[in-house]
Amino acid sequence: MAISKNISKDDILKAIKYIDENDVPDKNKSTKYELIDKSGKRYPPKYVIAVANHLVNHEAISTEGFNAVEAKNFLEGLNFLIETKQEKFELIITANEVTSTDDQFTLDNIGLGDNYKPLDTYFKNASGAVVRRKYNKGERRNSNQTMPRLACQVFEQLIAALPAEEKENFPICQYTPSTEVIRGIFSSVEEFKKHRNTIEYLIYSYDAEKQFVIYCWNIFSTILFVRDSLKRFGHEGDQFVLVYREKETKEAEQPENEEVEIEEQVKAISGYRNPYSSSLIESKNIILRGAPGTGKTYLAKEIAADIISNGYFDTFSLLTDEQKKQVEFVQFHPNYDYSDFVEGLRPKTYDDGSVGFELQEGVFKKFVAKAKKNFDDSQKPQEVIEKEASIQEIMSDYFSSIELGVDELEIARGTKFYITGIDDKYIHISAPENKISNKLKLNISELKGMLESGQNFTQVKDVTLFFRRVTGLQKDSYYLATFNAIKANKSPAPKSVAKPDKLKPYIFIIDEINRGEISKIFGELFFSIDPGYRGQVGEVSTQYANMHDNPDEKFYIPENVYIIGTMNDIDRSVDSFDFAMRRRFRFIEIKSDERLEMLDTLGEDKEEAIRRMTALNNEISNVEELNENYHIGASYFLKLKYLTFDQLWADYLQPLLQEYVRGMYDENGIMEKFAKGYGYTGDRNDRTQD
Repeated sequence: MAISKNISKDDILKAIKYIDENDVPDKNKSTKYELIDKSGKRYPPKYVIAVANHLVNHEAISTEGFNAVEAKNFLEGLNFLIETKQEKFELIITANEVTSTDDQFTLDNIGLGDNYKPLDTYFKNASGAVVRRKYNKGERRNSNQTMPRLACQVFEQLIAALPAEEKENFPICQYTPSTEVIRGIFSSVEEFKKHRNTIEYLIYSYDAEKQFVIYCWNIFSTILFVRDSLKRFGHEGDQFVLVYREKETKEAEQPENEEVEIEEQVKAISGYRNPYSSSLIESKNIILRGAPGTGKTYLAKEIAADIISNGYFDTFSLLTDEQKKQVEFVQFHPNYDYSDFVEGLRPKTYDDGSVGFELQEGVFKKFVAKAKKNFDDSQKPQEVIEKEASIQEIMSDYFSSIELGVDELEIARGTKFYITGIDDKYIHISAPENKISNKLKLNISELKGMLESGQNFTQVKDVTLFFRRVTGLQKDSYYLATFNAIKANKSPAPKSVAKPDKLKPYIFIIDEINRGEISKIFGELFFSIDPGYRGQVGEVSTQYANMHDNPDEKFYIPENVYIIGTMNDIDRSVDSFDFAMRRRFRFIEIKSDERLEMLDTLGEDKEEAIRRMTALNNEISNVEELNENYHIGASYFLKLKYLTFDQLWADYLQPLLQEYVRGMYDENGIMEKFAKGYGYTGDRNDRTQD
């Protein structure tokens, strides 16, 4: 059967209810697409339509006569969310064997790798430590070349030390048991091409200008190279892991191009609701520019909601409180500076009433810290996560068992002290007997590191050595005493089982980004903000690094941080927007007629609003000194919810337009044309006078 045209959205909802009550036969379970309802449940699109047809037209339930794409398009036409179902596979390479969760995988024909796309790759040693690729600027993420490059990274020095003859005979690839083994690790492209004249190669750079050049084509073409590297240089239990999926049709048609500088975001679904979401994922930093009132700020929040919900919705208010923590919003202005954005000294009143200055993190640095914690946690093995969770429970149990400011502790030399408070970062200590400094702060993460290490700390110098300090600090004695107090506390067994943290996107929105003095706000972050320098490759020392607990600590922006800026093209401050920052952002123009859907809330006034807006913008374009950057956007017309068209003109549009034409020849005449085009029916002679 073809899909019946008399099936409505309500019929589909009834079909979903029917399936909830009767389940889906195994033969009808989805293989390509899935319909997702508002509760997050998933259904096979073809079977949903077949059931709906059965309920409406009383025909037998059958999925014959239409294909999966037709079912997908039909349901999307009814505004249902359809996701591409993508099964992920895991390939594990050890020195002795290669296994995959993909039943189709075989070492007898690695040419099948042309049909697959890499999602992730990492090296895991026998102790469980994970190493990932340190990407160079411009290097594509998760390409066919990532795994062999990672092998070069892990075993770089050992490969470099091989004699020339061994390098030349190093096995790289064998497509089938009956074909020749492709061999050779070469020092340049020229040397490589002397042996194999092809573009199918990768370049790994090391030691300034030195290179490894080896054959590489599809996702499986360097399995032999990786396995042999493990045989020669690895230890028992070492392995490389490759996560991959089948290519979409369009992906299969496009060959891999290592020169492309676009980073890929591994997503469980294909596509977002908002067309600009993929632009942000691809480019890391975007600026939405255009005429005033085009809804750029609202659009930025839509993009954030779309990406964070993984394409499920694009309404910001639908995000949970936890999801909203993945978004931060600031608005720049001329007085905004580095201390607001990154870090700086801020006044603080102490318990004794004195006032001093304290180094405090700015809004961006705090936000990046959240994203970095998620990024780091998502990379940790299960055993590490469980250990950290256990230590956290032990610490929480201890601090909840003491009375702050009352329970007495004592350092090795007998000085008594009290824990007076605990915040997100520090344990605050009062030591009345300490004549040098009776107020101290212990870094919670450092204390946690001591507990997680499993070491026994019996002397103050043990603490000093643990933190790799040349000389001991006064607070080391307090770290030791607090550590011993926690260890001595009888903690119950852990109450919960820790689960790995999923990698999440974090989106930072900067409204009116051009109104701030960019160089003053970002400072040395110009470097780290560059999409090509995300992660540790872009780490920098901040201006106040010498005041940090660890002065050697560097700041960097992790891969999961995305930045959206907004700016009005006609704002005079656009001209002073720093060119160094311009090249680090992708500029996307939002035109006045692109966001008309925001006027849906006007009901029957929507069409009239669009007609007037279009007519007014046509008149603006007819003025020689003006252009489409001066058009009026749809968000101005949202005020029609509580104003008349004439009130909107008199109180909002006319004052703005008068600023546009100030100083032009025949200002009044131009304003008359604007008023006529808009359809203003009031007293134009009064309204258009300065």
